[in-house]
Amino acid sequence: MPTRTQSDIVARIVCVRAEGTDLFGFREEVLLAALDFAHARQFLRPGVTAADWDQRVDHESYAMAYLEFAIGKILDHRSISASRSVDKLAELAWLVGRDDVVAAMQTAGYPMYGAPMVKAFADGFGWAFTDAVDDSDDRQALTRMARGQQCDPDGCRQGCLT
Repeated sequence: MPTRTQSDIVARIVCVRAEGTDLFGFREEVLLAALDFAHARQFLRPGVTAADWDQRVDHESYAMAYLEFAIGKILDHRSISASRSVDKLAELAWLVGRDDVVAAMQTAGYPMYGAPMVKAFADGFGWAFTDAVDDSDDRQALTRMARGQQCDPDGCRQGCLT
């Protein structure tokens, strides 16, 4: 359950919109799901009713599942999907009042599809970063990427971005 108030979340959405950096709405999507209908109504399409708006999200479970998704996108070298993951994880951390995790993510930087930022998120919550990966080669690649290095020390065949 979010520790932020409904008013805090509304204000955050307004700020995110004003920044103009949430081009695909990934951050807003996370924030909006944390609002009750009365607070969300102003951001919804006309015609959406309270019956349509049944947002019951366990943010911790969602964050754990999304962490696994993010790791998969990092390993698959999926730039836009990895970026979306970083944005969503940062907003989830903000929702539950973990400004320290948000700050750690920002400090970590975005090389290698955001792997350092996603690791900072996992570390901040005390969740193992590489446990979601079964394959030892992928685990090693993920560890290198979290350090800002290419996935393969002999050269990446997928084109690691720095």
